[in-house]
Amino acid sequence: MEFMQFRPGESGYETELSGFNRIVSHRPAAVAAVRSAAEVRAAVRYAAERGMPVAVQSTGHGPAGAVGADTLLLSVRRLRGVRVDPAARTARVAAGTRWQEVVDAAAPHGLAPLCGSSPLVGVVGYTLGGGLGPLARTYGYAADRVTAVELVTADGRLREVTAEREPELFWALRGGGKSGFGVVTALTFGLPRVARLYGGGLRFAGADAAAVLGAWRRVTAAAPEELTTSVALLRVPGAGLTVHVRVAVASSPEPGLEALGEGLVRPLRAAAEPVADTVRIRPYRTVAEIHEDPVDPMPYHERGILLRDFDAAAEAALLAAAGPGAGCADWAVELRHLGGAAGRPPALPSAVGSRAGAFALTTLTAPGTDSGVPAALGEWSTGGRYVNFLAGPGTEELAAEAYDAETYARLRAVKGAYDPENVFRHGHALPPPGSGSAVGGHEDGNTTACPLGPEPAPRAVAGGPGGGGPAGAAGSGGPRPPASGGPSGSAGAAPPGSGASAGSDSTGLPGSAGSRAPATPRRVS
Repeated sequence: MEFMQFRPGESGYETELSGFNRIVSHRPAAVAAVRSAAEVRAAVRYAAERGMPVAVQSTGHGPAGAVGADTLLLSVRRLRGVRVDPAARTARVAAGTRWQEVVDAAAPHGLAPLCGSSPLVGVVGYTLGGGLGPLARTYGYAADRVTAVELVTADGRLREVTAEREPELFWALRGGGKSGFGVVTALTFGLPRVARLYGGGLRFAGADAAAVLGAWRRVTAAAPEELTTSVALLRVPGAGLTVHVRVAVASSPEPGLEALGEGLVRPLRAAAEPVADTVRIRPYRTVAEIHEDPVDPMPYHERGILLRDFDAAAEAALLAAAGPGAGCADWAVELRHLGGAAGRPPALPSAVGSRAGAFALTTLTAPGTDSGVPAALGEWSTGGRYVNFLAGPGTEELAAEAYDAETYARLRAVKGAYDPENVFRHGHALPPPGSGSAVGGHEDGNTTACPLGPEPAPRAVAGGPGGGGPAGAAGSGGPRPPASGGPSGSAGAAPPGSGASAGSDSTGLPGSAGSRAPATPRRVS
């Protein structure tokens, strides 16, 4: 089995490395541009024979530290495809697929994937981290809907992981999948029946922040599970402070949806005069218009904490830290209301670690800067984080804080069983037991190191169907740097240099799906 490989200095190398969040600059020894599960196995075996660690990139929304010259980077953007089963209400999705492709494939059947706020985010990375989307309070985390994971592990095996087969790995992948258990090549998950929702965004002038935030706090205090909402304080360069309230109301049966939504949103509209109001009954395929996330790549740092409450004192603290006149330089400070279905354990237990939080506070800042907002709200923190809302150098050290001590230890045990040599160590991967690491306050009493040894430069060798690899494709699904305008008409467009376009190849599962970079890569067989 052969696969395309790009090396430093070769045409196409830089294009393959480009992701949405440009805060890191990956410089791997080579990029393996894989198009099938068989090519993933071949590439991982190629790396294993050289003692090289393996990293994975799909859309590059949630990078941590940069990948260095000792590593083989798997680019899965060509491994694309969606297959919807309307009768079973499921979708099987290949590793490089983006959410808009799944939305478009499911919409004709009146079904809705639990996608993120941005349609450009990769399905796999988002879901492995939990998947907190615009309908989270109504339908829960995306990870909880997963029924099967196709995974290439470090021993070279292609596994179909389910609750019946390898239940401990199945538990770990759903919510803790960024810990580095293997390369996810496909996911199968359930699709709720949602054809329409009542939702959109309300934008207010920064001067109205106190009135709007107070109204939003009161609405969330009494919100039914049909309502999922967030509020963001946005500072667009040259435009000052804007307050953006995001609203999504879903109910089944659908009759009465508009009346329910209007009643829930009325106090928000009454708080101040909106500058823009896009809240209405809308088809689910336009769900990306709720958050209006930007579509152009840029560098940004993303950090966040979970809050146990957001009371009047917390509201005052947030306004003091990020409201009008605060001197806050953060591009975005967002509060997402949790609870509801997102706060309950699923029918099949998963490793999602953020259920105890009542709110998720997230900040986006320029590279090299930090935010003082989480510290200002520290009194209300649970001490936890949501792993998908971490991006940029240094956030790999925070990943352990996304899990309680018991879940953290259990995830590391699974890591030790499937990747004891820590081949998949990049991004927000957790170390296996015995690595000598104590991360995020979780102690590891075993200090025996597990070095990989020397890592020779890659050379062309046979890469047959026996090799295997690591953590799934990245993508955070978290809040994005603020858009400069109103509703985006190009929410489904792929970012420049991505080598893929959202909405394409939505009918069949992969082999050679997706576009190819204009390059002449070497082929390794």
